Amino acid sequence: MSNQRVGVIGGGQLAGMMATATEKLAIDLLIQTPHKDDPAVAIAHEVILAPIDDANATQQLAEKCDVITFENEFINLEALKKLESQGVCFRPKLSALSPLLDKYQQRSYLKSINIPVPKFTTLEALSLTDFNFPLVIKARRHGYDGQGTFIIKNSEELNHLLEKVNNIPLMVEDYIPFERELALMVARNVKGEIVTYPVVETYQKEQVCHWVIAPANISETVQKEARQIAEHLVTQLDVVGIFGIEFFLTSDEQLLVNEIAPRTHNSGHYTLDACDISQFEMQLKAVTDHPLGSTQLNCLGAVMVNLLGYENSHYDYQEKRQKIANLPHTYVHWYEKTESRVGRKLGHVTRLIKDHKIAPETIAKEIESIWYRNQ
Repeated sequence: MSNQRVGVIGGGQLAGMMATATEKLAIDLLIQTPHKDDPAVAIAHEVILAPIDDANATQQLAEKCDVITFENEFINLEALKKLESQGVCFRPKLSALSPLLDKYQQRSYLKSINIPVPKFTTLEALSLTDFNFPLVIKARRHGYDGQGTFIIKNSEELNHLLEKVNNIPLMVEDYIPFERELALMVARNVKGEIVTYPVVETYQKEQVCHWVIAPANISETVQKEARQIAEHLVTQLDVVGIFGIEFFLTSDEQLLVNEIAPRTHNSGHYTLDACDISQFEMQLKAVTDHPLGSTQLNCLGAVMVNLLGYENSHYDYQEKRQKIANLPHTYVHWYEKTESRVGRKLGHVTRLIKDHKIAPETIAKEIESIWYRNQ
């Protein structure tokens, strides 16, 4: 019996980490990605070297695959809709992605299905009588890892930003003085089976995730509400796949959805080591219609730390990686990127928590102290 053939649009580290489950699930991964040194190329059964928004390349991918899924959402939606109308099987369906790719449209959709979100508007409709500084302004498309997100403290900063953005479509939202930031991975398969992973706490600096603590130290009420929001969203959208949901938690325990990632997500990387079924295996299970299985932790908890570039170089940081790997119950995942740039995700580290003697924040800071030492 031949393996199922799954096409992936995108060849970065998220696609690369799917390889951990392909043999177990009898899946061949075929990748569409622009560069021969992209992280997923080394693990792919077959590669089509082409930009991820090249629909002609996606047509070639479809001819070789049973189903196509996504590593990221920077796609040519209109062109892919033509392929879908011709019978190409995308999971999630394009109708599930369509309301999410533009951040303003995403917020509007979430509000329409009664999911709580911060107050928002378009830049064109902004009235400073309705919003107070500070404001958050986001590029409506293609922003990630803090790119395209601006915290604006006063009118002078707003005017300065408007001079720089060159008619890029922007969304404006309330700045939420949150107690903490949370995230949750949720998966759904063709039969409508839904599973959620533990709610985690994310620690951000300048809108970039530096570390994740699983599980989050929050009330059962907040956990339950987060799960209900996630299940409601994927049911309304008829999702087949896995989504990441980012939340703000306010001081009065109100949950607000910040953003939706319609794919595997950085906040779920801990699942590779801390859960029996990782988020990457879960995505493949969902899109190939396997039973989803357990999302439980296999330990008391985990801390995931991103290894972010802090210089421009071509260097593999082997010595630092080894020092981190020598810590107890610690796993280093290196993305084999050939170039380091400031803020670029080069890898991540998971430390399993076997007892509660050391605070998770202390663990994260110890890993960062090794990584950023002598930078």
